[in-house]
Amino acid sequence: MKDDQLDAGALADALRLDEGHWRALASEVPWIQELRLLCRDEVALIAQRPVLVNQLRAALREYYDAALQAFDNWTLPAAWALVVQFPTPEDLAQAGQRSWEKFLHVHKLWRPETVAKRLQLFASAADWKRNAAVTRAKSRLAVSLAKRLQTLARQLDDYRAAIEALFAQHPDHDLFGSLPGAGSKLAPRLMSELGEDRARFGTPQSLQCLAGTAPVSFQSGQVFRVKMRRCCNPHLRHAVHRWADCSRAGCGWAQAYYQAQREKGKSHACALRCLGHRWLEVLWKMGQDRTTYDGDFHARNQQKHGAWVIQILTQPTAKPV
Repeated sequence: MKDDQLDAGALADALRLDEGHWRALASEVPWIQELRLLCRDEVALIAQRPVLVNQLRAALREYYDAALQAFDNWTLPAAWALVVQFPTPEDLAQAGQRSWEKFLHVHKLWRPETVAKRLQLFASAADWKRNAAVTRAKSRLAVSLAKRLQTLARQLDDYRAAIEALFAQHPDHDLFGSLPGAGSKLAPRLMSELGEDRARFGTPQSLQCLAGTAPVSFQSGQVFRVKMRRCCNPHLRHAVHRWADCSRAGCGWAQAYYQAQREKGKSHACALRCLGHRWLEVLWKMGQDRTTYDGDFHARNQQKHGAWVIQILTQPTAKPV
């Protein structure tokens, strides 16, 4: 309910006079709603992982230098397992050579280029003397954080299995699965955010506005500005941004388009937003025709319409003198 009389009056007039322009929203099947919520919750859970990793590293920095130096990437489950199995430097040092080697083999960390360094770190773990009270307190925190990371990893695996099972049931599974760079993670997110109602997006522009790739222009007198669209579906915006970035690896025209935007002076994020804007036109057409992505067909269309991206791709590479 609107308390402001002007706003309430404007809404009442819109409902009374513009009734013919309003369109009823189509109901969705429950499992599409479930898929959308699962995808959003998965993203939220993934966002918790770097927070826990940073907290774990901060705790280890207080008392456990050997563990910090043994791993460069603390998103690895093996790094968390080291903290759980050997909570303190003294526990690690007293475990002995056989336990260290078994740990590295079990977690598939036996690499010729790193095994010697890790074994040396394990052997000298107790050489860095720290306050006993700090070690007891911070080791308890580190183990707690490491176990939370292990639990989170198992939960994310369960989410991924549920998402893939629901995604496989949808008739448009192959359509979204054919998108270059979408893969098994981004394709369900894109499909769930778009929903089943294709009539909802009468033009590509309506889809681009919802995804936040369409810019907003502002003009007052001689002042004209173009700004990034803020009012959009943030979950779809994030999925399109990731999809545009991943598509560059396996799609020649996408990488050429991105590079051309960068050469114009645009930032990485802006260039990806422009690329996602173009990809949404392709996705909208695929959704209307219910067809999968065909790279050769798309290239022929680009050549037919004289797309400047094709001209960049077909330019001969200059040979070094």
